[in-house]
Amino acid sequence: MTSSSNLILQHYIKLTEFLGKALGPDYEVALHDLTRKDRSIIAIANSHISGRKLGAPLTNMALSILRDKSYERMDYHLHYYSINVNGKDLRSSTFFIKDHGKLIGLLCINFGDSRYRAISDHILKLCHPDLFVTDVLAQPLPESEDDMSARSSPEKFRNSADAVALDAINRELERMGVTPEQLTPEKRLQVIAALEAGGLFLLKGAVKSAAASLHCSPASVYRYITQIKNSDSGQI
Repeated sequence: MTSSSNLILQHYIKLTEFLGKALGPDYEVALHDLTRKDRSIIAIANSHISGRKLGAPLTNMALSILRDKSYERMDYHLHYYSINVNGKDLRSSTFFIKDHGKLIGLLCINFGDSRYRAISDHILKLCHPDLFVTDVLAQPLPESEDDMSARSSPEKFRNSADAVALDAINRELERMGVTPEQLTPEKRLQVIAALEAGGLFLLKGAVKSAAASLHCSPASVYRYITQIKNSDSGQI
């Protein structure tokens, strides 16, 4: 990282602390330094929201953003769906920190409304039967197709790169309806292609994790990745 990029992120460390105190305990604020994707968090406020600590890795959502390069056409990503360590829904937003157009960091805000939901449910139960609250009011419909898509693959927060990798691998195996023992070379290629498209292999150690989970060698995973990249570029 250049000295100017490091100086920029140093300013955001204080901003992270300030926002955490100004917004209050229901808002987690996390600052990511993208030079260490497997240990990217360099500042975090109200960490009880996600359960992460300093040195936690990038999330599946952040890796996807790096891979699709959506940061090149926008400055931030607002109000997407995420899940905290206890399985509670969060509303998240990410600001892209750039140095002369190069993405160097992420400033993420994660809002947990569980306290407000508990109060709301209690008030509603004063005038509605309990079954109406739990069976009807607690089942919000997606607002749009984009909302449905976002909730099918929410952002998840983990404290290690290995846990991020296992999440992604298990999600693909479940989506395909197969176990590692049932993988043919063709299906294994499909899994690795999906992981590559999601940016998983930007994480240090992800190839080793994928190899162990998919019952093949790291060398085989690298061959699959090369095959995928050659196919994408039109090479034979």
